[in-house]
Amino acid sequence: MTQSAITISLHERLTEIGAEAWDACACPEAAGGRPEDPFTTYHFLKALEDSGSVGVGSGWVPRYMTAQEGTQVIACAPLYLKSHSQGEYIFDHNWAHAYERAGGRYYPKLQIAVPFTPVTGRRLLTRPGYEETGRAALVAGAVEVAERSGLSSLHLTFCSEDEARAAAALGLMVRRTQQYHWVNRGYRDFEGFLADLSSRKRKAIRKERARAQGFGGEIVTLTGDQIRPEHWDAIWTFYQDTGARKWGMPYLTRGFFVCAHETLRDDILLVLAMRDGHPVAGAMNLIGASALYGRYWGCIEEHPCLHFELCYYKAIEFAIDEGLRRVEAGAQGEHKLARGYLPVATQSLHWLRDPGFAEAVAHYLEAERAAVDQDIEILTGYGPFRKTEMEDHQ
Repeated sequence: MTQSAITISLHERLTEIGAEAWDACACPEAAGGRPEDPFTTYHFLKALEDSGSVGVGSGWVPRYMTAQEGTQVIACAPLYLKSHSQGEYIFDHNWAHAYERAGGRYYPKLQIAVPFTPVTGRRLLTRPGYEETGRAALVAGAVEVAERSGLSSLHLTFCSEDEARAAAALGLMVRRTQQYHWVNRGYRDFEGFLADLSSRKRKAIRKERARAQGFGGEIVTLTGDQIRPEHWDAIWTFYQDTGARKWGMPYLTRGFFVCAHETLRDDILLVLAMRDGHPVAGAMNLIGASALYGRYWGCIEEHPCLHFELCYYKAIEFAIDEGLRRVEAGAQGEHKLARGYLPVATQSLHWLRDPGFAEAVAHYLEAERAAVDQDIEILTGYGPFRKTEMEDHQ
C-alpha cells in the first residue's frame, strides 16, 4: 500500500523492522538517557513477543506497521490483530455484544496499543519532524487494512492528547476515560508532599505508613544491577496470584520476566517487603524519563496497608528523589484519591466499519465524555489537598 511517496507495510516480527529504525520513532530522546515511554521501546515490545506473551494463541497477534519514505522508516505503530478484548483496559465488550446481536462479527479487530498496559503515551510513533505526515500515514494505513480485511473496527488506546486531536481530524472517534495520577509539585521530600495535604489526610497517611512498616520485616527498593534473577521468582509468584484473582489468568508468561531481567532492568524499580530474607510482597514499576509507572503488585502474606506502602507511597518517594514529574499507578481505583493521586483524563480512538453502528457509538461516546469530565471535576474536589490555610487547622 502506498500513500503519495510513503509506503505502508505490516510486519509479524519486530526484527523485520530492527531496533534502530523502531526506536528512532518510538524514543529518539533515549539516545541521551531514559525513554519517555518505556513501553513502546523495541526492547519492551520484543520482550512481549519473545516470551510468547503476544502471538498465536494469546489473542494478540503482532502486525507491526511502518510508514517508509524511500529507504527510511518515518513512523511505526504497535498494531495487533485481536480475537478478544482482554488486556486492553478500554472496555468495548458491550459494543461487541451489541454488534453481534445485530448479526455482525466484531472479532477479529485491529488494535494499536501496548498489550496489557493501561499507560498513556504516543501510539503513532514518528521520527522528529514527521509528526503530521507520519500520523496521517499510519491512521490511513490502519483504516485501509481494516477495510480491505473486512474487519469490524480499529482501536487506538491510551494515546496522547496530541494524537487524539490529530486522529479526530482524520475521522476517528475519541473516547475519554480516567485514571489516577500523582503529580510532583516540586517537593523536596515526602514530608513536603504531606505538607500539601489537609491535616486529617496527612495524619491518615502517616498512620497507614506506620502500620505497613511494622509488618515484621524490611522494605527495599531495587533497580538495575541490584535486581537479581531470584527476585523475579518472587515477582512471578506475586503476579500469578494477583492475576488469578483479578482477571482469571495472567497475561504475561514467565519468560517475559526473564527477558525483563536481560534487557529492561535498568528501567525497572522493584519494591519488595522482605521478611527473614524472603520477599513476602512486592510491586514492579517501569521508570520513564519523567514518570514512574506502577505495573504489578502481589503478596503471599496479607499485612495491613502494605499494598499502599509498596505501590503508592514508595513510588512517590522514588519520584521525588529522582525528580520525576508524576506517578501513574495503573487503571481504576478510587482508593488512590485519598493518597494523593488525582483523576486525569485518558484518551482512545476508534474507527467502526459499519456506518450505522458507528453513529450509535458516536452518540454514546458524546454522553460518556460529558460524564467522565463531570466525574473528574467532582472527584478532584474530594482530593486530599488543602483548599485553604484554615482547613489545615480544622
